[in-house]
Amino acid sequence: MKKKIVIVPLDERPCNMFFPERLFLNEDFNIVRPETLGNKKLPADLDKLASFLRKECKDADGLILSVDTLLYGGLIPSRIHHETKETLLSRMELIREIRKENPNMLIYAFQVIMRCPNYSSNDEEPDYYERYGKEIHDAGVVIHKSRLGIKSQVQLSKLMDKIDQKCLNDYIGRRETNRFMNVETLQYLRDGWIDALVIPQDDSAAYGYAAMDQSSIREKVREYDMVDKVLVYPGADEVELTLVSRMINVMHGKCPKVYVKYAVEKARDIVPLYEGLPLAETLKYHILSAGCQQTESYEQADFILAVTAPGEQMQEAAGQLINYKKWYEQRNLPEMIEFLKERIKEHKIVSIADNAYANGGDIMFIHLLDKNQLLMQVGGYAGWNTSANTIGTAIAEAVDMLYNGKSKQHDNFLVERYLEDGGYCSVVRGHVTEQLPSGMNYFDVKETQGIVSDQVKQELQTFAQKTLPSIADRLIITKAAMPWKRMFEVDLEVKYCHEKMV
Repeated sequence: MKKKIVIVPLDERPCNMFFPERLFLNEDFNIVRPETLGNKKLPADLDKLASFLRKECKDADGLILSVDTLLYGGLIPSRIHHETKETLLSRMELIREIRKENPNMLIYAFQVIMRCPNYSSNDEEPDYYERYGKEIHDAGVVIHKSRLGIKSQVQLSKLMDKIDQKCLNDYIGRRETNRFMNVETLQYLRDGWIDALVIPQDDSAAYGYAAMDQSSIREKVREYDMVDKVLVYPGADEVELTLVSRMINVMHGKCPKVYVKYAVEKARDIVPLYEGLPLAETLKYHILSAGCQQTESYEQADFILAVTAPGEQMQEAAGQLINYKKWYEQRNLPEMIEFLKERIKEHKIVSIADNAYANGGDIMFIHLLDKNQLLMQVGGYAGWNTSANTIGTAIAEAVDMLYNGKSKQHDNFLVERYLEDGGYCSVVRGHVTEQLPSGMNYFDVKETQGIVSDQVKQELQTFAQKTLPSIADRLIITKAAMPWKRMFEVDLEVKYCHEKMV
């Protein structure tokens, strides 16, 4: 009988709203989500969301729940709200209600630790972050280091003089409220109202307000004796894919073995951009979170995760065509390609976590995949946003491949990753941004579909012809839109035709 999995996404962006169903919706699993959520800083209608949960969870086999959406209406609203603890606690009660209605339903929840970016912009933060953001971040770093006995070159008093105290109080107060609710969710797990909990940290770092919150939450995890029950690690937008993978594995009664293949062994120890843990440790968390287990033998593995990360500090993908030539010297890409070819010959599932750079795929590596006719032979590819986003997506693709093989839906998702992660994130986004018409900028292109999305679609077609020639004449871009009316993300839908188009 077909299993029903209900998802409450982190927000309405395609990676959260659509990726799970685009990858996992099949004859064995039905993915159900709300029709609509909010719109960036506008929160979702929480009354409608509650009605949706009451209706759809009655006969569901599983629920993947963003606690941030349940409490605040989405990820961005969680950073700018003015809700009281009492209001938030009352909203949490809905979890108890739907659990009592359907006690056999698996509930996997996730709740993000509020980030603290190291730049001044109010695009996703409170309005005052445009003026004081960098100083608020730096103050958090100084305070954290001071508590750890680490000297800082920056004087806290000088930073505080630059920040409006009322704004800082608002920021710190919201962090305290959100941290309080993180701990409340721990209690829900402790009491059995939810079955599994992930606490990802979005845009994390080793020091600062977010790192202090993480440390505080980890202390509560230890106090509650749930170190083996709660996973705290870098990530956010990939978590739904990860938890659907875990739920599917549990429903199949399996724990797939994963072998990690690095392009350079030194990559194990790097701390990727926007993250606070060494790569090897983050990989372990993601594999475990997806209901899998790491193995040191590729012969025994159910699938192989190929990791393209460099052996020293990660850089931004946008500069790769000009800079970072040493990335190709230190990473043994020829050996990686040969390894992949041999494992595919042995009918091993191979999925690629292309985290050579942040915020985009490695164009040279994609070219090598194309040149060696591997683009559609691999079981998965991802190379977007943070390393953690990339890893979680690549693992999910492998899990889908493990149970469902090479379906049309799977291939469509795979080619979308090549065009979005490699094409849009690494090349097209920057090029289109440079040519934006007067009155538009990176954070405001005025519309979801129109002159910008048309140019994006055109340039992606050019990218496919240039970088993906082995499959370019099989790709149809059916949708290109700018969901938050900005350049950072794109809503892309692509169809892969198994026969060449005439």
